[in-house]
Parts: sequence; C-alpha cells; structure tokens
Amino acid sequence: MSRQYETVIGLEVHVELASKTKIFCGCSTAFGGAPNTHTCPVCTGMPGSLPVLNRQVVEYALAVGLATNCGINQYCKFDRKNYFYPDNPQNYQISQLYLPICHDGWVEIETAAGTKKVRIHEIHMEEDAGKLIHDEWEDVSLVDYNRSGVPLIEIVSEPDMRSADEVIAYLEKLRLIIQYLGASDCKLQEGSMRADVNLSVREVGTEAFGTRTEMKNLNSFKAIARAIEGERERQIELLEEGKKVIQETRRWDDNKESSHAMRSKEDAQDYRYFPDPDLVPVWIDDEWIERVKAKQPEMCTEKMARYQSEYALPEYDAQILTGSKHLADLFEETVAICGQPKEVSNWLMTDAMRLLKERGQEVESLNFSPENLAKLINLIHNNTINRTVARGVFEAVFTDDVDPEQYVEEKGLKVVNDEDALKKKIEEIIAANPQSVADYKAGKQKAMGFIVGQTMRAMKGKADPAVVNALVKEILEA
Repeated sequence: MSRQYETVIGLEVHVELASKTKIFCGCSTAFGGAPNTHTCPVCTGMPGSLPVLNRQVVEYALAVGLATNCGINQYCKFDRKNYFYPDNPQNYQISQLYLPICHDGWVEIETAAGTKKVRIHEIHMEEDAGKLIHDEWEDVSLVDYNRSGVPLIEIVSEPDMRSADEVIAYLEKLRLIIQYLGASDCKLQEGSMRADVNLSVREVGTEAFGTRTEMKNLNSFKAIARAIEGERERQIELLEEGKKVIQETRRWDDNKESSHAMRSKEDAQDYRYFPDPDLVPVWIDDEWIERVKAKQPEMCTEKMARYQSEYALPEYDAQILTGSKHLADLFEETVAICGQPKEVSNWLMTDAMRLLKERGQEVESLNFSPENLAKLINLIHNNTINRTVARGVFEAVFTDDVDPEQYVEEKGLKVVNDEDALKKKIEEIIAANPQSVADYKAGKQKAMGFIVGQTMRAMKGKADPAVVNALVKEILEA
C-alpha cells in the first residue's frame, strides 16, 4: 500500500505600503519612474547618510496588525539583516527580528471543510531592495535603485495551511483586509504584494515536520497554486525514491512549470542580525493605538451585512460587490448619485463582469466614473433609451468612460416615441410578410414575435419594445 502524504505550508507575504515616500527618506515610492530617478544618498546606502523613520509606515503596519487580530509590541525596534546582493546598496537590510511591531495574530478563511483559522506569527516593517534588470542581448545586469527603501511589511504565517486552495484563500483574505485599510493596492503584477511559500511534506499521521523549501518568484495566484502542486510532487518523488529533501531556496519558472535551486536556505544566524545603531526604538503608546483603531474602516463582512439590510440586496450580490474594495466603492458612489442599488448591482455584476472576463482584466482595472454609470441608469429609468441600446452605451462607458447623455445624443440613440411613425413601419413589415400574418391568425404566437423583431431591427433597436409589442398586436388583430 502506497504511503499517504500531507503538505504543510507557511507563507511570508511582503506587502508594499501605500505611503508617498520611502521608509527612511523622502524619495517617491511611485511605481514606474525612469531607473534611478527616485533615489538619494539614504536609499542608495551612501556612507554617512542617516535614516529617519516614516511615521505613516508605522500607522499602516499598526492598522494591518489590528485588523488581523495581532498583539502589538508597544516597544519595538529595527535590526540590520546583513547580506550582499548587487541590488542591496548598503549590504544590509533594515528589518525587525527581535521586536517586530505585531505578533500572534490570525485570520479566518473559508475552506471546503468550513471555516479555518490561519495563525500569523508576526508582522514586521522593513525596507525593500532594488531591482536587477538582466539584459540578455548586451549580456549585462543593470541595477535600478528606485525600489530600494520602499516600505514593506512582511506577514509571516504559522505553517497552518495544507493545500494550494487554503493558501489562495488566505492570500485573498489578506489582500482584501489590506485594500480595505488603504494600506496597499496589493497588485501582484506590480510587485506590491509578493508571497514566498515555505513547503514541506510528511506522512499522514506524523507529528514532526518534513524538510522545508522556500519558493520565490511568485507573482500571481495561479503561479502560486502551480508552484505548490509542483513542489509537493517533487518532494514526494524524492522521498519515495529514498532520497532526502534539501533545505533550500528555489525559484519557480511559471513558463516551464518547474523550479530550480537558487541557494541553500539561510537561517537567522546566517544574517548576523544586530540592532540598527542609526535608529532609535519606536514607542507606541495606548493613545496612538486607539487613534488607529478609531480610523479603521468598515470591513468586508460588515459591509456585506449592511448591503443586505440597507439596500435590500441578495446575499450573493453583496458578497460579489464587497469582494473588491474598488468595486464596493464604485457601487456605493453610483448609488449615492442615482439611488437605485439593485440596478447598479445588476450592471456591475453582469455586463461589467462579462466585459472584464472577455478582456482578461481584473476588477481593479475598472476605470469608468460612478457619475457616468449613474447617468446611464437614469437614461433607462427616464425611458430615454431602451435596455438593448443601453448595453451598447455601457460598453462605450466601460471602454472609454464616455458621457452617456452626450454619446446617446451624438449617435441618435434615443427611444423613438412617435407612434404614427412606428405604426407606419409595422404596417410596411406586415405587408411584406403575409405568411406571418396568416400564421398569427392560425394561432401561432411566434409569428407575432417575428414581426416585433423585424420592427426593432428596422428601428435599429431604438423603439420601446413594450410599445412595439402593443402596436403589432393591435394592428394584427384589427
């Protein structure tokens, strides 16, 4: 009988904080600047330069810690983590080992087996390193220090997850909490949320952990899921062959769907941590914690309950809308303008989601204004356009954020309410389709639908379907 294995997973999640300036200097944290333009002597590690802690970074770290049920180390300090990489200008990283800002928290995730608590060992503040750009054509590696000194929090979980599904649920929960707090946009594709996966396998029923490896270079949830499955299979194969798993850091190649060893996995002593002599300890008094608590926003679960009670939305609608801070904001701002929550929900959950899926885009890429969606809904409500036309107008709003009122006017899309003109067109279509008239008189109701469809086509969708239906019936029965 073959042996059964259990996967044991813990995560180190790095989140780039949303402060406008870096953690220890006044340089910009904006994404996408020309290489080495967001730099100064501090973040490029020049001798004699001194770091000064950004207060906003502490506020964000506190907010995330409180929202994930962590204890707060009111006396915390920074340490130097010593290592040499070309993209690390000081040859050390300022981080927190001995007294991190947050400790012993947890979040709840939904799994196939029900609700599960994933424990958080600690959250600490640190600075990011720079970025190496490998130019294969010129056969050189270049360094961009724009990212050096960008503020991060690292959220270190306990090894409580047992599958890729649980890992994704945990990451989605963290991302939602952090986005609601406004502490980060958590865009994996821009590197503002990155996860390193620590994974080991053991025989089912065994207490001791197996030898773990760390997987890096994971920049999407799909890549993380594939890397977990790939590494699990690799480790089981080694054990089945009687070989040992080596503790090491591995780099995942999502194109090849395989990983390769980068270096042996370091432990804390390898980094020769010691307290940073240039930074004073941070004292967080009770009043500061209470101020941060008072500013915590309405979170996802609270918002869900409110949408059901205040807007009378079904639970499913509320769940989808609150599943993204961006989508929830767009929904609420549109409702505030037009006062039609169910109508706003329908447009966002059907047409907007359909177009996002067709174009392979994320919800965060929705960039039309609530004002324009509200205008579109009012055009339908006032019977200025019908729903068939509205779908086309919505696509223009979705793509280019056009002003619907102006767009409808310019394209001549208003509903045709001239009954005499409609009657004339219907009579022309009936005259051209005697068989349909005969079928209708013989009791075939579909024949009337054909006449209605031909009329709508002739009117280019601009007629009111209810009016067309009534007039066709009236003329056919006359």
